[in-house]
Amino acid sequence: MRAKKQNGPAELDSLLMTLGHKFQRPDLLETALTHSSLAAESSSGATAGRDNEQLEFVGDAVLGLLVAEALYIRFPALTEGELTRMRALLVSRSHLGEVAETLTLGNYLRLGRGEEQSGGRQKRALLSNALEAVIAAMYLDGGLPPARAFVEQHVIAPKIEELSIAVTEGARFGGAIGDYKSALQEFLQARGKGQPKYTVVEESGPDHKKRFRVQVQLREQTEAPAEAEGRTKKEAQQAAARVAYERLLAADV
Repeated sequence: MRAKKQNGPAELDSLLMTLGHKFQRPDLLETALTHSSLAAESSSGATAGRDNEQLEFVGDAVLGLLVAEALYIRFPALTEGELTRMRALLVSRSHLGEVAETLTLGNYLRLGRGEEQSGGRQKRALLSNALEAVIAAMYLDGGLPPARAFVEQHVIAPKIEELSIAVTEGARFGGAIGDYKSALQEFLQARGKGQPKYTVVEESGPDHKKRFRVQVQLREQTEAPAEAEGRTKKEAQQAAARVAYERLLAADV
């Protein structure tokens, strides 16, 4: 199975191996990889008016179901609120974008000329939407089993250890599962140490692939402020908060 070459996507053979599913309807996968920019430019032919937005809608629901099911089975003692926070982390645009990048999903996208030229293959939002569309394509073609296997392996497994640790630490420090900014703030407030201060100290990269370095300053801090990078300011703040939080946990033992 090959992708059309007019906009430069790679052949789909390696992607099919990664997905672990043989499509009975290959057109579903092709539609899942077709961005609206290409559909809008195609006035005739197979791609005319067809893009992955409807599949993204279905994939969002399927992904939410499968993640909820997996968390319910793995963490039976957690409250609804805790499970909801964990699910939010796993289905976040940031995490789905990371998964799509790991799978090099951008290489297989079918983009319009303008989106291609603006770096669409590297855009996190576009990648996360396409990933949801691919999950929908697998579900519509083969039902829940192939979609479940894919989500378990590529969406849940990479984060499960971090989530398990967060559950343990969250039970001790306010239950801010996967949200290190909240965990850090609650830790400091419980000890009367005020609010952390986040500052962007560096910004680099082209518009479609920005990198932000954020520093978090704590009151009465004696060591160098924690720093970390991310593709967005929010992501960098979370990463810096995690560094600071883990330092405090180690010193608090």
